Amino acid sequence: QVQLVESGGGLVQAGGSLRLSCAASGRAFNTYVMGWFRQAPGKEREFVARIGSSGHSTYYADSVKGRFTISRDNPKNTVYLQMNSLKPEDTAVYYCAASSYYSAFRPSEYRYWGQGTQVTVSS
Repeated sequence: QVQLVESGGGLVQAGGSLRLSCAASGRAFNTYVMGWFRQAPGKEREFVARIGSSGHSTYYADSVKGRFTISRDNPKNTVYLQMNSLKPEDTAVYYCAASSYYSAFRPSEYRYWGQGTQVTVSS
């Protein structure tokens, strides 16, 4: 069992920055691939970024590449998403998730999910 809790969402102007955090409870956090997804009203859940269990491998959706950075601190059981140069189209509920698959980027490949945190970017 893994429980995930996101925090750090809020309101920000276009061009601004936010850092999201995802705190994990449970053992073996360092064995999971961790991902960030987002879902805007009326849209499907969208892959944003993932990071390997050791933190050495990262992968980003084209829409956020160069603006967002995913990282993890395994001793603290926490994964982060640093979001810079935010755009109104980044507005969504952001979710963190844990997977046992090495190259997971589909929601179905992630077993555990947080409750989500709202990010709103104004123009």
